[in-house]
Amino acid sequence: MKKLISIILLGCLALSLVACGGAGKSKASESVETVKIAYLPITHSLAVLKEAKELEKNENIQVELVKYGSWPELLDALNSGQVDGASVLIELAMKSKAEGIGIKAVALGHRDGNVIVVSNDVKDGADLKGRTIAIPHRQSSHNILVNDALTKNGLTIDDINVVELAPTEMPSALAAGTIDGYCVAEPFGAMGVSIGAGKVLYESNELWEDSVCCGLVLTDSFIESRPKVAKAYVEGYKKAGSALTLEEAKKVAKEYLNQKDDVLDISLKWISFDDLEITEAMYEQLSEKVVDYGLLDNPPSYNEFVKNDF
Repeated sequence: MKKLISIILLGCLALSLVACGGAGKSKASESVETVKIAYLPITHSLAVLKEAKELEKNENIQVELVKYGSWPELLDALNSGQVDGASVLIELAMKSKAEGIGIKAVALGHRDGNVIVVSNDVKDGADLKGRTIAIPHRQSSHNILVNDALTKNGLTIDDINVVELAPTEMPSALAAGTIDGYCVAEPFGAMGVSIGAGKVLYESNELWEDSVCCGLVLTDSFIESRPKVAKAYVEGYKKAGSALTLEEAKKVAKEYLNQKDDVLDISLKWISFDDLEITEAMYEQLSEKVVDYGLLDNPPSYNEFVKNDF
């Protein structure tokens, strides 16, 4: 009888230890905050990807990366609150904000990093007249840069044929001669150059100093419901950008983007990720271009849309 009681007591003790261990594990897992960030597999998203890597061993914050294949898909996820934030074309986010979506731009995605690639028979900017030029979306800095290039050469958007094309299709379309040039997020510009289909007509800094392209955007609900997490995430993101040296950027790009060395060697020469703060001056210039080139009639003000005060 005593032996039976001892066995029962030992069994209860074992069960209680398992229960305590399980509770402790559950409590630890609940303490980790997960931030869901949407992105496209482009070099313009490297700061987001770098920070996700940096936080893999963090006991307090983890990043769940959600990859999309197109801007409309990503924007739908952001606008509907399926994710906490995204690396997104800032003009698309501005349009969403103007339409009443609760989002804030908290940092740049990158600095520079865009080129206009044209077929090898295009002599100069003036020779764009009558040509077919592809952009990824009307609401994009690529559209603005094409307009800037035309203005620089005394032309307007009516002097060319603009088509919207998926970024992945642009290098092959240029090689096939169905378009005469394009402006798009990297590394697709570099791909056109690397295969010999075209050449760089302009780098973005030649047309628009301190150009704004992609931005890190967070939802208002995320910022308001988890302000400390949002603050820590944004601070970590900016540090991750500063840590993206050429070699580190190439390492991250090879892991996430599955691109060849020769493409990355070309692409990463045009882009940087340091100092990712959105200043009022650069945002005002962006807003002016958005209105002047007919992308958006009522862009949100800097104070309405940009948040730097974490």
